[in-house]
Amino acid sequence: MYAMQVTAFDTPLSLCELETPKPAAGEVVIQVAACGLNFGDTLLIKGTYQEKPPLPFTMGMEMAGTISAVGQGVRHLHVGQRVAAYSGKNGLAEYAAVSASVCVPIPDAMPFTDAAAFLITYGTSHLALEDRAGLKPGERLLVLGASGGVGLTAVELGKLMGAEVIACARGAAKLEICKQMGADHLIDSDTADIRDTVKALGGADVLYDPIGGDQFKAAFRACNPGARLLPLGFASGEVPQIPANILLVKNMTVLGLYIGGYAKLNPKALTDSFETLINWYVAGKIKPHVSNVLPLRDANAGLDLLRRREATGKVVIDVMA
Repeated sequence: MYAMQVTAFDTPLSLCELETPKPAAGEVVIQVAACGLNFGDTLLIKGTYQEKPPLPFTMGMEMAGTISAVGQGVRHLHVGQRVAAYSGKNGLAEYAAVSASVCVPIPDAMPFTDAAAFLITYGTSHLALEDRAGLKPGERLLVLGASGGVGLTAVELGKLMGAEVIACARGAAKLEICKQMGADHLIDSDTADIRDTVKALGGADVLYDPIGGDQFKAAFRACNPGARLLPLGFASGEVPQIPANILLVKNMTVLGLYIGGYAKLNPKALTDSFETLINWYVAGKIKPHVSNVLPLRDANAGLDLLRRREATGKVVIDVMA
C-alpha cells in the first residue's frame, strides 16, 4: 500500500510503499477512503505537537473508510462496515490499523469526505462547549479563529445550542462563511478592536480560543464575570499567560481540552459525543464545511493551505482518488 509518512521532522511528507497492516487484538484495519487534515498535523510534522511519535510514522489524525479486517476480541464491528476513526495518526494511507475503541459506525447517507472532516473538529467543539463549559441558551459565545476547522464548528454548534455567537476571523470572505454557519455578530480580527467590540455587545460568557496570542489577550479582557475560558490551541504561535488575579476578581474559570487525551482517558465519552454529532448530521442540523479535497499525493499541498490559513473549514484528502 501507499502512505504519506514523516521520515524527518520539519520536512515535507514522503510517499512511501509499505506492507498492508494486520490487526492486533482489539484493532481493526480500515481501507481508508478519506482523511481529514488538521492544524495539529502541521505541528506533528515539526515535532512540536503534544505527542511526538518515533520516526518514521504515517500522518493523518482522522479518517473514514470501510473495515477490511477485524482483530481478536472485537465484537461490535465487522468486515465491510463503514466507520470513521480518530486514531491520532495513520490516516494518510490506503489501509490503517486502529484501535476498535475509537471507531464510530457512520450511516450510508454520510459521504466519506464528510465523515473524514467530522470527528476532530465537531468532537472538540461539542466536548468543549457542552461537557467542559456547559454553554447555556442565551449566553454569549465568542469564537476566535472562527473560520478555521474547529472554529467554524464552534460557531455552528454554539448557535444550535442556543447561544448568541460572536465570530472573529480574518477578512470579509471568511466572515461571510461564519455568518452562513449561524454567527450573530462578526469581527474582523485584522481591522477591529476585539476587546472594545465585544464589550459593546455585552461581553462574552464563554471564550472559545484556538488562536492564543494577542487575540486571546484582547478577548480575555472582554469576558464577563463568571466567564468560562476554553484555550484549545495556539495557532498564533504564542501561548498566553493568563493573569490569575483577574480570574480571581471576576470569578472566571479556565477549562483545558485536548481531544487526544479523551481517546486515552475516556474513549467512551469521545465515541458517545461522536454518536450524538452523527445523529445531528443525519437530522440535517449540522453539515461539515469542506473547502478543499485533494488526492493522497497532494497531501503536502493540503497542509500548506492550513499553514497559510487559506482554507476555511476542513481540508480533506481523498485517498482513493
